[in-house]
Amino acid sequence: MNFILGSLIVIASVLGGFAAGGGHIIALWQPFELVIILGAAGGGFVIANPMSVVVQSLKSIPALFTGAKYKKAHYMEALGFLYELFNKARKEGLMGIEPDIEEPEGSALFQKYPLILKDHHATEFISDYMRLVVSGNMNPFELENLMDVEIETHHHATAATSHAVQQVADGLPAFGIVAAVLGIVHTMAALGGPMSEIGGLVAAALVGTFSGILISYGFVGPIASYLGRLADEETRYLSCIKACILANVQGYSPQVAVEFGRKTMPPELRPNFQEFEQHLRGTK
Repeated sequence: MNFILGSLIVIASVLGGFAAGGGHIIALWQPFELVIILGAAGGGFVIANPMSVVVQSLKSIPALFTGAKYKKAHYMEALGFLYELFNKARKEGLMGIEPDIEEPEGSALFQKYPLILKDHHATEFISDYMRLVVSGNMNPFELENLMDVEIETHHHATAATSHAVQQVADGLPAFGIVAAVLGIVHTMAALGGPMSEIGGLVAAALVGTFSGILISYGFVGPIASYLGRLADEETRYLSCIKACILANVQGYSPQVAVEFGRKTMPPELRPNFQEFEQHLRGTK
């Protein structure tokens, strides 16, 4: 929603201000300039990035319209699930949760929490580290270090899309200049013609510079920032799960362990203690 609203504001402000000043909006329609700018930027994007990043970038397009990936419900469900999982381990022993973490898709406990089960990374993260806990005495410090390395690696891979798109944004003004220079070359070749034709060619060339800068700072740059924020959101979500698992390994009760996770939630999503307590009571 923000992407659509922001794009409308950019377009309305630029075109509205231009028209209000007496400009003719149709003069800004120069499709061949856009072909040069967007084609060159797209080609550079493919050259600079591995195909996995190119594909990941294309797959991230729907995220521009869906908003934040992790909402309050995702965090509450994750903490509720971990609370139940830790309680089950305490009552039945660590071997009691082995079937759940070995086959999450067939686990009745996982199926109670569809937002967790649908999130491949979160499900894998929980299963892998609880499997390590079940397999033997894990040193909490070594476990935390391993978690940090995995979260950092995952963040680096997820943020690659944002960095790649930002590189395109940085290059677009230069590609706009390329289009403008080509327009001037075309104009120089038509110097013997009527002034109206020359004026139109110069205007078209200048539109190239305008388009490159506008697309860069009005659209592609903000998109790169948004994708970077989505990567940060996933890192915060996994960090919340990490805090709960570590607290459980250190011997805290299930209720205290998930309280560690609540404290790591983003402030705008974090429930107060009473709300969280009621949520946990509903999972018993």
